Amino acid sequence: MTETSEVREDLLSRVVVRHLHEEDLPALEWEGEYTHFRRMYADAYQRMKRGLTLMWGAELQGVGIIGQVFVQFLCDRPELCNGVDRAYLYAFRVRAPYRSRGVGALILSIVEEDLRRRGFRYVTLNVARDNPRAQAFYERHGYHVVAPEPGRWQYINHLGRLVEVVEPAWRMEKSLLP
Repeated sequence: MTETSEVREDLLSRVVVRHLHEEDLPALEWEGEYTHFRRMYADAYQRMKRGLTLMWGAELQGVGIIGQVFVQFLCDRPELCNGVDRAYLYAFRVRAPYRSRGVGALILSIVEEDLRRRGFRYVTLNVARDNPRAQAFYERHGYHVVAPEPGRWQYINHLGRLVEVVEPAWRMEKSLLP
């Protein structure tokens, strides 16, 4: 069954993409699916308070947070973000029932427009090599692969344990210039 454009437009008309607040952090755990990222979310919120990161959420009236993306302005890898003209997107996800319904595209367009207003010229992200659906989504929105990434990163989970992740990825980039 194909969703009509009217149904999609109705859904999107009820979605508000906004900066997240501290009280939104528990909602990012998605009923336990992402509880292991609790500390990472809290750290991102602290970086946001210092102006280094922005946390965006897509809120559906009557449902709650159905999508998210974080934007990092400055890091130790200037090819990802340099605090001047290059920003990095991460933790971009949309809840399964709302995928392929325009929510991700809505989030992406609002975040990219905000970055343009802030003077950023490029946006980068990493997409897992084993996620061709996400890669195709980014390609449809003007991103292209610029380099392979080993995808090695780590975080401290909600139990205080260090978790090491190996998720080979592609670094993708988009110019925000007109």
